[in-house]
Amino acid sequence: MAHAIWWRVYPLGFVGAVPAPEGGAPGPEERRLRRLIPWLDHVVELGASGIALGPIFASDTHGYDVVDHFRVDPRLGDDSDVEALFAAAHERGLRVQLDGVFNHVGRRHPLVADDPDGVLRRTEGGDLVAFEGHDALVELDHSRPATRRLVTDAMRHWLDRGADSWRLDAAYRVPLDFWAAVLPDVRAAHPGAWFEAEVIHGDYAAFVTEGTVDSVTQYELWKAVRSSIQERNLFELAWSLTRHNEFLEVFAPVTFVGNHDVTRIASAITDPRHRPHALVLLALLGGTPALYAGDEFGWEAVKEERAGGDDAIRPEFPADGPAAVSGFDERVLRLHQELLGLRRRHPWLHRARTDEPRTLTNEHLEIDVILGSDRLTVALNLSDETFPLTPGELLSADDGTRGMPGRLAPHGWAVVAPR
Repeated sequence: MAHAIWWRVYPLGFVGAVPAPEGGAPGPEERRLRRLIPWLDHVVELGASGIALGPIFASDTHGYDVVDHFRVDPRLGDDSDVEALFAAAHERGLRVQLDGVFNHVGRRHPLVADDPDGVLRRTEGGDLVAFEGHDALVELDHSRPATRRLVTDAMRHWLDRGADSWRLDAAYRVPLDFWAAVLPDVRAAHPGAWFEAEVIHGDYAAFVTEGTVDSVTQYELWKAVRSSIQERNLFELAWSLTRHNEFLEVFAPVTFVGNHDVTRIASAITDPRHRPHALVLLALLGGTPALYAGDEFGWEAVKEERAGGDDAIRPEFPADGPAAVSGFDERVLRLHQELLGLRRRHPWLHRARTDEPRTLTNEHLEIDVILGSDRLTVALNLSDETFPLTPGELLSADDGTRGMPGRLAPHGWAVVAPR
């Protein structure tokens, strides 16, 4: 799992289960989860090595309001459909990650009506505690032994059935000593399991060491990549890379430029000439990259802060597989394949650090990515000017730079194996 490249997908949206069509939610008669299987060869061809699934357990609406951690959402199918997906993924050498919603449950969870072990968190007055103001989500009480048993049993249940990894949703809301108690018990039965914690702010390295997780989501770098490219301020990126180096001394963060909770990268970076630059950083920087499904087609979508504001970034995918996707620039897909392939040929990038920049201005960055004796140079240009390029073998670049030996083209990028 140390060199994984994830293809992250939101299953309920992928299969058209949310948003619910007029007349109510779709019935359980279709084996909708199996619609992912025709996409697995596409994942392999992209260069990814695993599929990271959003919530698949029984819930009321969007998957994060879980009502049963041990049952598949009937809108997706049943256990046999999960097992079929796991088997098809493993046949292709793909790992499978599940999304563990272990901070809260939905209001219709049976525990809300009958909670003999005090698993749900309550105020001093006895009222249930809502998760971050979302009344439909009720927080678990992580100080309770019964909560520890529930989470441990749920993780083991699905690892026993073939899952390889867990994403720990809203892990930042859960006390670190809870993870430190639960995860060793899970690893005792599944020593190869890998745990990614969703953490937005705070001390990432301390979360890993004290919580005993393998990695956390690198939201600091995500923010810096987007805003530094969009605002043409590469000093912000360079500063963030110093922080990223500090994390890499302790663990390999999960890096990403898009996910199911944020505006797509093709909408966040409005100049299409600069969108490849974000992908270059995802592919070349240290960490465990996660590509959000659909970004490889250049899909655009904006997250809105309103009811249903996530729908656009969690769309339905064609049931027949990627051949049914139309109306996109195939160069975007080929570039994803090229850069992820480049990363797989250089597995040392997983724990690579960045050196002091060779060149740094608001619109021009040239920086080395290094680990031991291994070294690659990444060059980004957001300006109308051309610049000298570090001598070496040109491993990948935009078309303009390829046609301009020794120079970095306007608005271009390059990856060089320096001499």
